[in-house]
Amino acid sequence: MKYTVLSLFPELIDAFFNLSILGKAVERGIVEYCPVNIRDFAFDRHKTCDDAPYGGGAGMLMLAEPLGRALESVGARNRFEVGDGAEKVRVIYLTPSGRPFTQDLAQELSQERELVLICGRYEGIDQRIIDAYVDDELSIGDYVLSSGETAALVLIDATYRLVDEVITPASLREESFGGGLLEYPQYTRPEIYGNVGLKVPEILLSGHHENIRRWRLMKRVEKTLAMRPELIARGESAGLFDEETRSLIAELQQHKGAKDERDKGD
Repeated sequence: MKYTVLSLFPELIDAFFNLSILGKAVERGIVEYCPVNIRDFAFDRHKTCDDAPYGGGAGMLMLAEPLGRALESVGARNRFEVGDGAEKVRVIYLTPSGRPFTQDLAQELSQERELVLICGRYEGIDQRIIDAYVDDELSIGDYVLSSGETAALVLIDATYRLVDEVITPASLREESFGGGLLEYPQYTRPEIYGNVGLKVPEILLSGHHENIRRWRLMKRVEKTLAMRPELIARGESAGLFDEETRSLIAELQQHKGAKDERDKGD
């Protein structure tokens, strides 16, 4: 997998790719990256990459010409100038107005040979760049950032770890959103923590693997019902849950319903 990141501040990207598991994946040749400084494609000696928007309004907008030249330098193709049959890399623009970035989409993107990420600044980028080059407009959440680099790094972090051989498959299977559920709570040493004696659940110390497996599944269902109930509905509609999981969901929902009725009576 190769990440090509177009940015006004490529040093932010360099630092990220040298850290932790991602840095090791780069060393092993599983992941490759290419930071591209958009200013290198500006026309004037001041390396100007922004200007006031037509029609007025607050803020500045990234210029189309430097960004378009930067995109073409990394193999992106202008769809108005090249036929649909031409091979091109997948170009993504990170923007609050894009469609939501999800775990399913992260899995899909992790299968690409290369992603070209555009990091916006100011009020965004000229719409003609989006029309001509961009394949996906993605948002990492319903909020606005001043830095497109931050959003790009979130996308990179979510996708590179899904690339084959970066992380063992067993470590990915029971993570949040795997199988439509959130992850179960986890504990490590010491067995008793703090002055009030917070203990690790006894079942995790039992060595009984089947009981531990079922407890973890129950906790996944319990947490998902409490924190993200819409994931349960989505998983049921998609047929993601086996009979055991469906039984636990029904049991916990029934228990919650009975508790709510008791609370009303009080």
